[in-house]
Amino acid sequence: MANLLWKPSEERIKNSNMYKFMNFVNERYGTSFTEYRPLYTWSVDHIPEFWAAFWDFADIKYSKSYDTVVDDLTTFPGARWFVGARLNYAENLLRYRDDHTAFIFRGETQKSAKMSYAELYDTVARLAQSLREIGVAPGDRVAAYMPNMMETGIAMLAATSIGATWASCATDIGAGAALERLGQVEPKVLFTVNGYFYKARAFDSLSNAAEIAKGIPSVEKVIVAFYTEEKPDISAIPNGVHYDDFLSQERGLEIQFEQLPFDHPVYIMFSSGTTGKPKCLVQGAGGILINQLKELILHTDLTRDDVHFFITTCSWMMWNWMLTSLAVGNTLILYDGNPNYPDPGAMWKLVQDEKVTMFGTSASYINFIKSQELKPGNDYDLSSLKEIWQTGSPLSPEGFEYVYQHIKKDVWFNSSAGGTDINGCFCTGSPTSPVYAGELQFPALAMKINVYDEKGTPAVDKEGELVCEAPAPSMPLYFWNDPDNTKYKDAYFAVYPNIWRHGDYVKINSQTGGVTFYGRSDAVLKPSGVRIGTAEIYNQVEQLEEIADSLAIGQNWEGDQRIILFVKPAEGYHLTEELKVKIKKTLRAKASPRHVPAKIIEIPDIPYTLNMKKVESAVTNILHERPVLNRDALMNPESLDYYENIPELQS
Repeated sequence: MANLLWKPSEERIKNSNMYKFMNFVNERYGTSFTEYRPLYTWSVDHIPEFWAAFWDFADIKYSKSYDTVVDDLTTFPGARWFVGARLNYAENLLRYRDDHTAFIFRGETQKSAKMSYAELYDTVARLAQSLREIGVAPGDRVAAYMPNMMETGIAMLAATSIGATWASCATDIGAGAALERLGQVEPKVLFTVNGYFYKARAFDSLSNAAEIAKGIPSVEKVIVAFYTEEKPDISAIPNGVHYDDFLSQERGLEIQFEQLPFDHPVYIMFSSGTTGKPKCLVQGAGGILINQLKELILHTDLTRDDVHFFITTCSWMMWNWMLTSLAVGNTLILYDGNPNYPDPGAMWKLVQDEKVTMFGTSASYINFIKSQELKPGNDYDLSSLKEIWQTGSPLSPEGFEYVYQHIKKDVWFNSSAGGTDINGCFCTGSPTSPVYAGELQFPALAMKINVYDEKGTPAVDKEGELVCEAPAPSMPLYFWNDPDNTKYKDAYFAVYPNIWRHGDYVKINSQTGGVTFYGRSDAVLKPSGVRIGTAEIYNQVEQLEEIADSLAIGQNWEGDQRIILFVKPAEGYHLTEELKVKIKKTLRAKASPRHVPAKIIEIPDIPYTLNMKKVESAVTNILHERPVLNRDALMNPESLDYYENIPELQS
């Protein structure tokens, strides 16, 4: 049995949105739910009834209601949701127009600003009018190459209010990587900025913006916000105009929210691109809205009183997810910069100063502050903090325990997992239930997930493939330039027909209902045919004070596969023979003899995607002399150079 770390109080349970929703369902359908697991079972056995109930509970704004919740649950992919409904995504996010704070911008350079919901509505109205005046219409693409600042969110809301489709990349990726993504979808308008800050240095992004604009013939207007300097010279930007000059000077405008079908495209998201050109995933306005509101209202328990802060950039789906929370009327903190500047306690000082109630972050961030032996609970006033929301990659049981030992004892640690593909979660938390070390609390409501073994049969209390056996509203409508759905079907449905294979290696605990993630299933190691999740190795090795990070790869060798472990030593350490012995002993004792690597090799850096996921696949390709197709998809592509021609791997 996993280690119990936290239980919600009765008061917390009864004040939660999840508890209120249970009562709502009980009253509507004559059920008697008081706990999450029975509610979940009902939600996957009665998918149309669940979504119909949540449509009303979330008070979805629409001009025309739906005729049918879902046309055919057996059509997978291709099920159509809320057929007949007409609505607007941005209208749902801009339902509040009062003095409550909507945005707090905080940059690492201490630049800051605030904006109320009334000011947000007014600014979006002005920008939407200007976009309409240059001919932006429903279905046009509007793109951004921007930091996480207010103008980025405002631009997204203005574009989607018109019915344009939004796609964005952060300025911390190169022009080539941005072009590979944004160029595919042929945007009419590009929003960008003159620069950004990182570790107190100002970086110019105008040259990249100019390269992107020149590389996309469809772009008719480039709107340049300023951040690192006021009114920069934008003469090198084709069709460029300053944001402040472009913004309509009229005040008191009413937004004309285009009323569009539920499945009208709202976002184009991009796959990581580590195995080739990034795929462009087209997602529907209604599906994104209702699924993300399910997660924000029920699984995250957000209300108007919350101050919500997520460390993210607009390249990561968590930015889109975070922005949808405007629909609940909470206050959003938009942070841009290095989260560890000027020191590793920077984010906890921000939590303290802004009285953050929900803090969202990645496993890599928690592992970093743990490696720095940071004790935020001792050093900062975290009395406002009710919830920590973690995602991005698996976190070890020891990582969970660190949160409760050194951040806050009475906090709901909500570990969640899903993907860019669905712009949401397959597994996440419930405020009414306990937290166990190393386990995501539950599958998400109405997500009919299962675990399949190598034979494709359901596995109980065993590691296997995460699958989803029924459609959900936020799954992609289609891939861009994939008219017969070939790429779409190959990506998710090629292994199990009519069943979504997500590509994660997991186990469901039948006692707790919790889900443990062991890494990507395409990175599963198979020495002597035994399947091992890479996270099982990382969870042990990265507990050692001498190790800052690690990467486990399966190398084909003499008709079998052997495990190669690359380690990045912590500051002040090197990989000695003694440390190699310690690593092997730790893995043998705490995992199994099968987990012990054949080779342990010191490396100066570990490759990560822009979404902070380790990239086993690129290094695997290098080891097997296969091409690495897209280095620009990595946050640190230069790290791959270290893996070329390592003599130790030839014997």
